[in-house]
Amino acid sequence: MKLTKTKIAGVDLIEWEKHEDDRGFFARSFCAEELGENGHPFDIHQANLSYNHRAATLRGMHYQRTPVGDPKIVRCISGSIFDVVIDLRTGSPTYCQWTGAELSSENRKSLIIPEGCAHGFVTLMDNSEVLYLMGAPFVPELAAGVRWNDPAFAINWPITPTIINERDATYPDFEPVK
Repeated sequence: MKLTKTKIAGVDLIEWEKHEDDRGFFARSFCAEELGENGHPFDIHQANLSYNHRAATLRGMHYQRTPVGDPKIVRCISGSIFDVVIDLRTGSPTYCQWTGAELSSENRKSLIIPEGCAHGFVTLMDNSEVLYLMGAPFVPELAAGVRWNDPAFAINWPITPTIINERDATYPDFEPVK
């Protein structure tokens, strides 16, 4: 695995190191030891799938409040998405900043997302499927979110979402901690 830092501390892009021959290739897609050595201790508590019928479907921006944050590793296993992470960790030098990456079945890239960050994506193709490896259990009463188009973050989405559920479309304006 090759980890590339993004502008937000703790959010790294994961790329496979492929060993290819005439059969195809072999690659490690997850290694707890290697992630831990690179500052990402990670135990898998759940594996979740998100299937999306249409391009321009938006899911997010979700996070889980303390005391049970929701670190995750996200990979698009079919189709293509633009994946976004917002740093909501007060005291972080990148507080309220975002980073994004195209994840697709073709490029096989993943993002590792630490707790305290909001996460979401917009599908770039029909029939896109996303795999989440969750580093903590889901606790419904701690679920929270921020709006995908909140001016506090000014996310530069590559396409305008057309399919959004009511909850994700109506989160109130974010009030940054000063």
